[in-house]
Amino acid sequence: MCADTFGVGIRVAETELRVVVGVPSDIDAGWTDPEAFQSLVAEAVWDRLDRRRTLAAVDARYDTGETAALGSVTLEPDGTVVETDLRRIAETDERDETGG
Repeated sequence: MCADTFGVGIRVAETELRVVVGVPSDIDAGWTDPEAFQSLVAEAVWDRLDRRRTLAAVDARYDTGETAALGSVTLEPDGTVVETDLRRIAETDERDETGG
């Protein structure tokens, strides 16, 4: 098995905030269920970031249609978290010029 790195963000929709997972084009064949890896990625994110504070910050700082990039999570198909590169979004920080 080989680990894959998934990008992760929070998309601001009209009535909700959604966790979005970017899937690599050369994903390991061990991933047979897209819902499974999406759930594992979301679980890894919320194990490392405070869900309530992160969602509140995204809601306060991003407009409908925008996506707040949180970073990446590297997982093996058995669910083992190999590495994470996640950033916290502060409610009071100014957004940078790149939109993140």
